Amino acid sequence: MDTLELLAHPVRLRIVHAMRGGRELTTAQLCARIPDSSKAMIYRHVDLLAANGILEVADERRVRGAVERRYRLRLDRVVVDAEAAAALSADDHRRVFATSMAVLVAEFNAYLDRDNAEPAADLVGYRQHAVWLNRDELEKMIIELRRVILPLLANQPAPDRAQYLLSPVFFPIEQASAAETE
Repeated sequence: MDTLELLAHPVRLRIVHAMRGGRELTTAQLCARIPDSSKAMIYRHVDLLAANGILEVADERRVRGAVERRYRLRLDRVVVDAEAAAALSADDHRRVFATSMAVLVAEFNAYLDRDNAEPAADLVGYRQHAVWLNRDELEKMIIELRRVILPLLANQPAPDRAQYLLSPVFFPIEQASAAETE
C-alpha cells in the first residue's frame, strides 16, 4: 500500500495528526484521543500504519501480562512526493480532498465536544478568502506560508502548547478568461 493510499483514510489520518510533534503514544492513548472511533478500528489502523512503516515501535513494556507498545511517527514516511501527487486522477483528488475535509470536521467536532472547549479563547479560526493571484503570486504566497509553517512543525509538545490543526487549501474557483490574461 503506498503512502497516499495509507493516509487517504480518515481514521489513519487522524492517527497521524495525533502522533505529530514527536509524540510517542500507545494505542490506548490514541483511542482516548479519537473517542468517536471504535477501539477495534484504532487498533486495526495502528497495526496497518506500523506494518507499512508509517509508525514504528518506540518502546515496549509488559503490563499485566500483555505487551504495551508506544509508537512514534516516521516523518520520512509521511510524505507524498510531487510525482505521486501529479499522477492523481480527478477522482483521486476528490477522494483525498473528501478525506481531508472529513478529518477536519471530525477533529473540529471532537474539539467542540470537550467540556472545556472555548473557541474564542482558543483563537479558533475558519476563514476563507477569495484572492486574485497570478501563477507567480500564488507560488510566492505558498513559499512564504511554507517559510512560516515549516519551522513550527518541529515544535515538540510542551505544557504551554496545544496542538492545532492547520489546513491550508488552495484551488482556483474560476479560471481567467483569455481576454483577462492578454
